Amino acid sequence: MSGTGASNLSLSLSAICRSFGPVQVLHDIDITLAPGEVHALIGENGAGKSTTMKIMSGYLAPTTGEVRLNGTPVSFANSQDAEARGVVLIHQEFNLADQLTVEQNIFLGHEKRRGLFLDKAAMRAETEALLARLNCSVDPLARVRDIANADKQMVEIAKALSRNAQVLIMDEPTAVLTEREAETLFEQVDRLKAQGVAILFTSHKLDEVKRISDQITVLRDGHVVSQGVASDYNEDQMAEAMVGRDVSSLYPVREGEIGSDLALEVAGLTVPGFATDISFTLRRGEILGFSGLIGSGRTETMEGLVGLRSASGAVRINGKDVSLKSPRQAQAAGLCYLTEDRKGRGLLLDKGMRENLTLQSLPDFTRLVIDQGAEDAALTQAIEDFDIRAPTREVAVGNLSGGNQQKLLIAKVMLADPEVVIIDEPTRGIDIGTKQQIYEFIHALSAQGKSIIVISSEMQEVIGLADRVLVMRSGRIEGEVSGAEMTEDKIVRLAMGLSAQKEGAA
Repeated sequence: MSGTGASNLSLSLSAICRSFGPVQVLHDIDITLAPGEVHALIGENGAGKSTTMKIMSGYLAPTTGEVRLNGTPVSFANSQDAEARGVVLIHQEFNLADQLTVEQNIFLGHEKRRGLFLDKAAMRAETEALLARLNCSVDPLARVRDIANADKQMVEIAKALSRNAQVLIMDEPTAVLTEREAETLFEQVDRLKAQGVAILFTSHKLDEVKRISDQITVLRDGHVVSQGVASDYNEDQMAEAMVGRDVSSLYPVREGEIGSDLALEVAGLTVPGFATDISFTLRRGEILGFSGLIGSGRTETMEGLVGLRSASGAVRINGKDVSLKSPRQAQAAGLCYLTEDRKGRGLLLDKGMRENLTLQSLPDFTRLVIDQGAEDAALTQAIEDFDIRAPTREVAVGNLSGGNQQKLLIAKVMLADPEVVIIDEPTRGIDIGTKQQIYEFIHALSAQGKSIIVISSEMQEVIGLADRVLVMRSGRIEGEVSGAEMTEDKIVRLAMGLSAQKEGAA
């Protein structure tokens, strides 16, 4: 039974509407977060989840309707006012100061003092206690810029816990966590529930929603389209409510045959400090998955392959030896890499779609000057081919949803017409409807004869997409699975170095 007490808070929205200029994005939203419960808010990108969470936490005011705290109407002046009343939002995008230490970030703006001086000992002790609760071993004195994304997420959660949150709003908290790290987070959420904290949880991972939530609200186009007890939903029902269509067949059926010709041959690739003696082949039209735990060296291997990192080894593309010292040389040889960090390294968020689309292939659009007419024609084709949805063609890319940013990034890479495409985390932070589209794009490219490498932390994704999967561990390829052996159990055992032990025991 969930523990509740006098300090526990409920938060509810009643008939909430919100407009930005003439555009109404929320329509009569009703939702209640009760003490000791996890309420999942799910929907496609653009459904209104972020706006709803910002209204709950004081970042936005509703156009009409009421926010109620313990049944009493309340108007938060800002997010600090909401925090002071016990309502804390953990952002999807990290809200941390990179140059400061973990400890400084946790207490930024809420420093503990002893008289006129900072009480560093008290802050250190509380930081260590908070991180220990989360099973996070990061050094309190480490600068945030130097720690892994998973640790940054734990620091965000520790910061929220330090504010004594009674209503905790979590926006995609597991997007950068491994399954093990996510389970640690869920254990902490269970403890918070037992203490009577009211929790809002958003995630595109519907298995997590099923695992952690007591109540579910589904948004579509700014409307509540379904709401009820979590036990009344299965994952297919959640997905269909979100997108308004059947998505039970999430992964496309392969069309066309894999060619016998080798498109890519890699032998003895070593990326100092990250990967050692990586060797594999990729056939024409094949989808090859790369799996492994975070830190196994998957991304760094591919960055070394395309010249983003210093690397040694032999590489052949279409039977021709190549030396790739830069992404431009890789592109010229027919190999392109689609980064996992679309916002930091893949796109220029303050620029428009046209500039982003053609940047990687700009020489093809330039004579003495850039041919903007040709660029516009390419953008028109990309919008049609990849179903990129935007309010206007001139919109800053940073204002697109994550799914449409990812579609634009795929279009940008494919504009270079590569023979081999490496796609790192193709659907991170993307709703299930757009995931289905991106999977269809990947299969369509394969059917056209493109050879594709997919790196993903979601095992079901690599299993559903790939023809075979290579599993990395500690910078080396631990094994390969295909056919009936392509199971989560087999991949996990390889990723953790357990397969050899199992076979030895047998």
